[in-house]
Amino acid sequence: MDPVITAAAHALARGDALGTLKRVALRDDPHARALRGIAMAQLGDLPRARELLRDAARDFGSGSALMVAKCNLAFAEISLVLRDLSGLMDLLQTTGSILERHGDRSNLAHATYLQARLALLLGRLGQAEDLLSSIDPAMMPSVSRPGYWLVAVGIAMRRVEAGKARLALHEAAHAAQAASVPALLAEVETARQAALAPAVRLIAEGKDRSLSLAELEKILASEKLVVDACRSLLRQGPDIIDLRGRPVLFGLLRNLAEAWPNDVPREHLLQRVFRARQADDSHRARLRVEIARLRKVLGPLAGVGATRLGYALKPKKGTPVVLAPPVQGPHADILALLADGEAWSSSGLALALDVSPRTVQRMLDALRRSGKVEWFGHGRSRRWTFAGVPGFPTGLLLPVNSIGE
Repeated sequence: MDPVITAAAHALARGDALGTLKRVALRDDPHARALRGIAMAQLGDLPRARELLRDAARDFGSGSALMVAKCNLAFAEISLVLRDLSGLMDLLQTTGSILERHGDRSNLAHATYLQARLALLLGRLGQAEDLLSSIDPAMMPSVSRPGYWLVAVGIAMRRVEAGKARLALHEAAHAAQAASVPALLAEVETARQAALAPAVRLIAEGKDRSLSLAELEKILASEKLVVDACRSLLRQGPDIIDLRGRPVLFGLLRNLAEAWPNDVPREHLLQRVFRARQADDSHRARLRVEIARLRKVLGPLAGVGATRLGYALKPKKGTPVVLAPPVQGPHADILALLADGEAWSSSGLALALDVSPRTVQRMLDALRRSGKVEWFGHGRSRRWTFAGVPGFPTGLLLPVNSIGE
């Protein structure tokens, strides 16, 4: 190996991006271009870094499959940071297969970790957990180990397992200190703050307070009838009733649970759930139909009783509570994704939310008009960010594609 390239690679491994650039700035061979691309990524110029890595992979060509795979691995990691997610899982899987054939176990572990990180971002908790469990952290580069443990933190937070999240954070901090890379230490600190911040609002018997992740875990383990407004679920212990995709039924359930033990007048339900300004007989007939559907869905856990003025929730056991997002408002799912501080593409948001790009664009336009998000770049390079600091963790608002995960 060229001694200049070797010295540049060692500088890069130490996090010395400027030292790398000093050594290879005037060279235009594929090795130098690849190292310059990674250095540019460390310095924050991610679009330029991707261009350099793409060019290096092309110049290495089919005769250097291993070097092409390494370039593609770095390219995929930058794409993940840029939230340009389209086709990324396939690229990582193909790259991993090449690395495995060439016996590059260290980079293979890194590629698998990136797949786990992407799966977590897309709400595929089971897949993320399986990928993570297939990796031996000792085989990973030292700079990759904090990320491995941060994925474990993300999985534990989504599953509301405070103890596991705390242990994984400890491992992430230890790995970041061993790597001695300031950016990794900052990333672990950000994750620690998110884990300690209020995770959700608890609404019960007319009172509203914030809960930490540990407090939330205790609520979910109790016999309380939990109306989860973050994920449109009804929970009681191990029993879960999924009301995603049924907003009217969930809206009725939430209003009844928030009012418990009191009833909710029919007119209030029509205004809050059906947005009926002036209720007529057709609205009241529809309300009766939807209440009948709700009774059928809730059968194992609760009933809905009719009163003189309206309806009241009748739990079979336990007391009902409502878990509400820390920040209310339309399109909270997009705001939750943008709250990670990264700049997202609209296509990446569509993949993460499992909706059409057109739907995401309409949501972004509405949020932009209200001043909550902003964009930079044009065409396919356009990225969306929070217009300000969100100030709340996002774990419970992020998508989960299976209620068993």
